[in-house]
Amino acid sequence: MARMDSDMTTGNIWLHMIRFSVPTALGLLFQQLYNTVDTLVVGQFVGKQAQAAVGSTGPIINTIVGFCAGLAVGSSVVISQRYGAHDDEGLSKAVHTTVALTFILSLIATGIGQLIIMPMLRFMKTPDDVIGDSARYLSIYFAGVTGILFYNLGSGILRAVGDSKRPLFFLIASALLNTGLDLLFVLGFGMQVEGVALATVLAQVVSAVLILITLTLEKGNYGIRWRRLRIDRDSLRQILRLGLPSSVQSAITSFSNVFVQSYINQFGSACMAGYGVYGKIDAFALIPVQSISMSSTTFVSQNWGGRKLSRAREGVRNSILMSLIATAALGFLVFALAEPLMKIFSPEPDVIEYGVRFIRIITPFYIAICFNQIYAGALRGIGDATMPTVIMLISFVGFRQVYLAVSKLLGAGFVAVALAYPVGWILCSTLLIIRYSRSAIVRADGGR
Repeated sequence: MARMDSDMTTGNIWLHMIRFSVPTALGLLFQQLYNTVDTLVVGQFVGKQAQAAVGSTGPIINTIVGFCAGLAVGSSVVISQRYGAHDDEGLSKAVHTTVALTFILSLIATGIGQLIIMPMLRFMKTPDDVIGDSARYLSIYFAGVTGILFYNLGSGILRAVGDSKRPLFFLIASALLNTGLDLLFVLGFGMQVEGVALATVLAQVVSAVLILITLTLEKGNYGIRWRRLRIDRDSLRQILRLGLPSSVQSAITSFSNVFVQSYINQFGSACMAGYGVYGKIDAFALIPVQSISMSSTTFVSQNWGGRKLSRAREGVRNSILMSLIATAALGFLVFALAEPLMKIFSPEPDVIEYGVRFIRIITPFYIAICFNQIYAGALRGIGDATMPTVIMLISFVGFRQVYLAVSKLLGAGFVAVALAYPVGWILCSTLLIIRYSRSAIVRADGGR
């Protein structure tokens, strides 16, 4: 099998960043198609209550999946650093520890997911005409959550060694499968919300199986050798040290979004549906900065492991520039095409109106996201996972919740709720810029 990994400690920095970022961006694009297609199908063929049900489940799903994904970030950093240091034995131990840990997390996530469905939906003040569909969607999703966890595991391993192409191939296949199954189950079998949930789970399982087969056949030291599957204490300790802060931050941030969703739910099912659709459009618009951030983390991790600090800093500067250009361009398009984009997802005027309002209020602040994503990824790449987590928790949880509570006390309405995300982005970026300027990667060797 041809080697598809990439040593980023040598060669042209821009080419490395582009070669990694473009497949990653395409992968994220197809990953977004999962729930986006679900939202589109139920919006066009079922109704706004079902669309609201599917669109409002994100904070609950992300609370569980986000925690597990945070540990995957820790695994990726450990694997990248050992790959950059050419520590083949340590690399293999980190890979097998990650696989074993994911088996355990899958069992835990499945059980907890089923237990929290109704308490979380009630906590979010989900309207009576939506709560039943939301519960059915979540029940099926969490029953098959193992698929998404193992896909994240496998793609994280491959990206950590510079291979962003094969995760893309598997996502394309599973996204196309998800789209076909959505249409089959909803239009062919009349399954409605249950159909889109089942389609998503089956597609995720297929992507997980494909990536596990690939890693099993891989001849490099990052391939899976099932007889060596065990938890290495040193690898686990490093993964938890780097990944647990990200896990906690992701889970708490997602849980705090439950509060934000509860404010939105009070405006009714049309607003819920409009916000859900906006969320899908928003996710597509932010794909470039996410992919560049992933590229930057891998680049910084490998060069930090290889002790090439000046090269690592140059990679961060390039990442900031790339993300600003791409995000500004896409943000402008989303703002200008707000109404046509909303009409793709829903024919209902009240849903479209709410979605357009969200887009017009929030997209001008997208630039702020570039700084917090790139600098947080760079800090994690050098092993500084705790402070980005603390900063993000302060900005996205503490400050945002205080902001919403004060806004409610002052009688502020829709606009104030919509601005809850931008104000958190701005604070987070400011604090992370300060942290990065004082970090080891800048202060080492005088920042030359």
